[in-house]
This record gives sequence, C-alpha cells and structure tokens, in this order.
Amino acid sequence: MDADEIAESVAAIRDEVLEIVVWQYIPPGSLDEMWDTEGLNQALESDFGLHVDVSRWAGDDKTLSAEAISERCIEEARKAYEKKAADIGEELMRGVEKQVMLRQLDYHWKEHLAGMDHLRQGIGLRSYAQKNPKQEYKREAFEMFGTMLEQVKHDTISILSRIRIQGEDDLAEMAKRRQAAEAMKFQHAEASALGTGSSSQGEQPAAPAALPFVRDGRKVGRNEACPCGSGKKFKQCHGKLS
Repeated sequence: MDADEIAESVAAIRDEVLEIVVWQYIPPGSLDEMWDTEGLNQALESDFGLHVDVSRWAGDDKTLSAEAISERCIEEARKAYEKKAADIGEELMRGVEKQVMLRQLDYHWKEHLAGMDHLRQGIGLRSYAQKNPKQEYKREAFEMFGTMLEQVKHDTISILSRIRIQGEDDLAEMAKRRQAAEAMKFQHAEASALGTGSSSQGEQPAAPAALPFVRDGRKVGRNEACPCGSGKKFKQCHGKLS
C-alpha cells in the first residue's frame, strides 16, 4: 500500500471504530433517557485520547439525535488526528500507521490461531448438545475471525490516536522492536522443532534390554550323580531347592 492508500484506509477504519464505540453508549434511534453520555466521554478519552463533552452537547441541544452525536464525535476525532499528522509530518505519520497496522495484524492473527486450536480441540463436545460439530466449528470460526478483525481495527486506531512520535528515531525504534520480536519468535520455533528430535536435558538413556540366559552344557537330571564328584545325587547336592 502506498501513502495515500494507507491514509484512506486509516480514515475509513477510524470512522467505523468511532461509530461503533458511540453506539455502544448511545444506541441509534434510542431515547435520550437511555444514553450514557458520561460513559461515552470516558471511553473516548481513555481509548482515543479524545476530550469531548457529550453530556453538554445533549444538554445544549435537546433535538440532538444519536446519529448526530456519532457524526460530531467522528468529526472531532478527525480534527485531532489531522492535527497530530500535521505536527509530526504526513510522511512520518504514514510510516507510523504502517508499523502499527502490521504489528496489530501480526499479534491478533497469532491470538486467533491459538483460539482456533482451542476451538478445534473442544468442538466434539457440541455433539452432546445435539449439534453438528462440523457446522458449529464453521460458524464459531467465522465469528472468531470477524471479532479478530474488529479488534485489530479498534486497537490500531486507539494506538494511533494516543501515540506520541517525536521524529524519525521513534519510527526506527518501532520497526526495530518489531523485527526483534519476529526474530525471537523464529528462534523459539526453531528451538522447539530441534527439541522434538532429541532427548531433553537431564533425561536418562534407556537401559539396554536384558539378554536371555544361555546354558554352556547339557542340563543335569535331578536323579543323576552330581558333577562335583561327591557321589550324591544332583538333587541331594548342588541341585537342592532353596
């Protein structure tokens, strides 16, 4: 993606994320008695560093709808973001956006794969509820994938809205950390693969199998003379039972 495509993508995601957050506290088409304006104020500030007063907006204009509040919050977020980009420079901002998006995609994709593995191990239990495990697996996997994408969008916009970048050194440090994390994960994967082919440290080698007993000569009968020369029968001499 080039710089313009990154900027357009981030802008579209930002509007989508802000709308979802606003509607969690002020559902569209709902009465103002159902609105949680203070909760929305806190969510916008903690998640996106956006300082607004939705309670005052609603108090000053009784005709304000949930849709209008959503549009106003999105506009405030757009202004704050454009100011940040202007302060650090458009080119640098595009680099930051790319690094943050890649990092969030990488992190949440690995979390998604772990969740899929957990789902695969327990999906057979759905049969006890008279459900088709294959169909349930497809449905739940699809829902998990959608949830992952929404989380990637939310976290990307949250980080980009609150991050403080001073210059190229900060961007280089972000890229360096991401490369170091990738190298570390590769080393762990390689070590795990090698470990499966060798015994673990401290593990004792298996004892050799015992060899069968082989008699040098023929077996002496119990009523025969003892080979020691005592003149006694073998059963009364060296062949006595203990």
